[in-house]
Amino acid sequence: MAKNESMRVGVVVERRKIDHPWQEYAWRPVAVVPGAPSTDGWRLLHEEGERARYLAGGLSIELFPGETGGYRHNLSQKVPVVFVILRSGDDESGPPFKPFHTTVCPYEAEEYLDGGDDTVEAVPMPEAIAAWVGAYVAAYHRDVPFKKRKRKPHRARGDGSGGLGLEDTEGGSDD
Repeated sequence: MAKNESMRVGVVVERRKIDHPWQEYAWRPVAVVPGAPSTDGWRLLHEEGERARYLAGGLSIELFPGETGGYRHNLSQKVPVVFVILRSGDDESGPPFKPFHTTVCPYEAEEYLDGGDDTVEAVPMPEAIAAWVGAYVAAYHRDVPFKKRKRKPHRARGDGSGGLGLEDTEGGSDD
């Protein structure tokens, strides 16, 4: 029987000073760190010049047997990625967003884009995560053959409407 698996990761976010009239910094996730510990807040990792990198808390990547097709597609790309879903931050003085969710399934990431409230960023997938996802796909992926849906036969209702539920109306002809 198939099972779900998860791995704890930390999200590394870079803050870069930009020349923009309304915004002082650009923020974006740049990496994920497998096995990172849980943290309550953001922790400065490195600062140099006008750039700084922070560990922005820990999240889990979860794998599900029904999504192995998406994982397999991601791993087949030239550079597999981890998708980091970002939500607006609550604190005016802090970063403009917070990491909300991580996934390795491109189809799941696409669903977060549909709502328009979240931002989805792709970061390169570390080798340790790629090996873990690859082993999971090897263990649980099952090809499901495509089955074309058969149409139901049309049944006329016998009332002259052609089965569309339309009724004859008076004055429908200019004869």
